[in-house]
Amino acid sequence: MEEIIKYFADVFITNLYDAKIDFYKNPQSLAELVIATKKETDELGRLFIQSVLQEMDILLKELPKRKRLWNVEHKADARQVLTTLGRVTFTRALYVSKNTNSDEKEELCYLLDKLIGLGDNQQMTEDVMANIYSEAVQTSYRKAGEVASIPEGVTKTTVKNLLHKTKFPKNFQIPEIKKEVDYLYIDADEDHYHLQFKDVRGDLEYNDYGRKLNGSINKIIYVFEGIEPEAPRSKRNRLVGTHYFCRGDEQDNKELWKEVFDYVEATYDVEKIKKIYINADGGAWIKTGYRGLANVTFVLDEFHISEHVSRMISHMKDSKDDVRIEIYKTIRSKTNADFLKLVDRLKEYTSSENILAKISASADYISSNWMAAKYRLRKHEGVLACSAEGHVYHVLSSRMSTQAMGWSKHGANQMARLREYYYNDEDMLELAKFQKEELPMAAGAKEVILTANDVLASEKNKRSQLLREYGKYSEAIHSSMSVQNSKQLLFMLNGKL
Repeated sequence: MEEIIKYFADVFITNLYDAKIDFYKNPQSLAELVIATKKETDELGRLFIQSVLQEMDILLKELPKRKRLWNVEHKADARQVLTTLGRVTFTRALYVSKNTNSDEKEELCYLLDKLIGLGDNQQMTEDVMANIYSEAVQTSYRKAGEVASIPEGVTKTTVKNLLHKTKFPKNFQIPEIKKEVDYLYIDADEDHYHLQFKDVRGDLEYNDYGRKLNGSINKIIYVFEGIEPEAPRSKRNRLVGTHYFCRGDEQDNKELWKEVFDYVEATYDVEKIKKIYINADGGAWIKTGYRGLANVTFVLDEFHISEHVSRMISHMKDSKDDVRIEIYKTIRSKTNADFLKLVDRLKEYTSSENILAKISASADYISSNWMAAKYRLRKHEGVLACSAEGHVYHVLSSRMSTQAMGWSKHGANQMARLREYYYNDEDMLELAKFQKEELPMAAGAKEVILTANDVLASEKNKRSQLLREYGKYSEAIHSSMSVQNSKQLLFMLNGKL
């Protein structure tokens, strides 16, 4: 710590004073003063971290508990770790255990590394990882690497490798008291993205026409309790109590839906819910979902109903509006057989094979989701509009598929999980801490604990010496700006007015 105090007095204060002089010469450059100040405070912080680690290593050497269990093998082995303040370099002792293990092998351990939770191969601290997650979830691997640490960053490959091996905690916490709601809503859809490769480069297949089969999907499911205005007089609405699940192909559909229903049952008093509505487009992976809970009703997304009805009547020209009304009326209040008769009538107005195929495909879609379409158009009690298309864009597409991007299946799954974590308002620092290795405790290491009494006893012996050492620097700090310097600054400032 003496070195930090010396640096503070001899370098830090001097550099800040020089920055202040430059600012007085040019008061229009406030930004430059801020930048210069931050540079100095970051450097001071980095040196402070190094000093703390060195002092902790010294304290470990002096502990009686350590001396009983460990001998010093190397006194000062160097190590570097990247932090948000920059790269911190420190030395620590390597110890050999006095107790041999079952194989009669000597056990070596860097006690300081174990004490502060640094893994053997860990190259950055959790604050750097949190910076990477926070930026990568929004922009790109390259940008995340640039902002990872100041003044130096990491490569985009490092960011990718970190994301690929990231483990995610459980998606939700079980509340002490379950919520009570009349209706609960589950919207589901998928985002289509492009693959660079599946598992390894060059493993994509081609169809009979020579086109690369590089399409894949990420799934999004979100649970919410209803809608409310964004503000008292706002015309825009927002969802209430939204919770997201975003996954790629790596997770089985049944496992994903089980996780959704586990969340519902853990968070809500299911017995008091009148109805759970699943709003979606009728995809096969989605239809498996509403079989997991009782009292669940599948409702077709109105966007897809409108889309398929428009395809069915594209050839009707001036009669489109009348036919659209008739189709909606049939779906709302008549039978599936009546709908199919209406479809046959529509086919009589065209001889184009292409149009006939479109009519048949859209009619089959509506017919196979008949009751779900009825529930949507009848607007049963509690049924709300589906906002899945908008959520797909904001939660997944805006980061993963709106630009010319290519992914691996694992990389896409990991980014979907990171977006899920972000939109559930989770803490990126906690995610970084969750990655901490389960470090094996070396024999006897658990007994080397820094207690308050250990610290106080160690510091008490040094207190008088430290006060004497710090004292001269304290005087230097207080007297760093003389009266003459004060007059000089006033003169400079007066000349700028």
